[in-house]
Amino acid sequence: MASTYSRDNHAVYDGVSRPGARIVTFAPMLKHDTFPLAEILDVLVRAGEDALGNPVEIEFAVRLPHQAGQVADFGFLQIRPLTLARDSEDLSLDDVRPEQLICQSGMVLGNGRIENLHDLVVVDSQRFERSRSQEVAKAVAQFNRRLNEENRPYLLIGVGRWGSTEPWLGIPVEWDEISGARVIVEAGFRDFRVTPSQGSHFFQNLTAFQIGYFTVNPDAGEGSVDWQWLMEQTATEEQGCVRHLHFAQPIRVVMNSRTSQGVIFKPEAQPSAVTH
Repeated sequence: MASTYSRDNHAVYDGVSRPGARIVTFAPMLKHDTFPLAEILDVLVRAGEDALGNPVEIEFAVRLPHQAGQVADFGFLQIRPLTLARDSEDLSLDDVRPEQLICQSGMVLGNGRIENLHDLVVVDSQRFERSRSQEVAKAVAQFNRRLNEENRPYLLIGVGRWGSTEPWLGIPVEWDEISGARVIVEAGFRDFRVTPSQGSHFFQNLTAFQIGYFTVNPDAGEGSVDWQWLMEQTATEEQGCVRHLHFAQPIRVVMNSRTSQGVIFKPEAQPSAVTH
């Protein structure tokens, strides 16, 4: 894996047979094919980009042989989408009319616009019972699995903390059970005050996959959800208090990372008032 720096002529030579400072360059491996690292990484990166639809970064480890006749081992450890800098546009949300919105919040993680959501999974705040949060988590996971299989990203709205390890404080889902959500809303209970998690349970995944996260706590003056409108919409399917809604027109989401503000428009609403 090493090369040698020659102070005499300021040159770097592959290998360590010469006197001089040793430098880890991987040159013998990459240039002389002592181990097919470049070919392996090329296959993995291409497969990852095809699967995730974005450039990826991967982590790996290699155990090289110490004696002739031994075989090197390549270990594929982790893959995730490469976090890219978002457009730094300053989105103004001051002139948006409340009746246009499903949700608005001043505590938002994320930035930019999302305009391709046609599906919404919502936990009915009026029918939700904290004693049955495990059942709610299973229903959400089933909708998530089905929408993932159909490659349909969706908006997820629930009450209490998403991912809470204490079922009485929220909905105890694991990340893979809500992984298809493109935007997640965490709203407060109607009868019980819980400090919101603000996405802390899934923070690494939220940032890596650039998922919007809205915190809504009306009792503290922190945003709103139009529950009445949501309950008036015809559900494609219901499992207990969990409802799946599908819309012909897209749900539009606008988030401003500078102000931590965000809005989610009803499908029929046109966010023409939102300016740069």
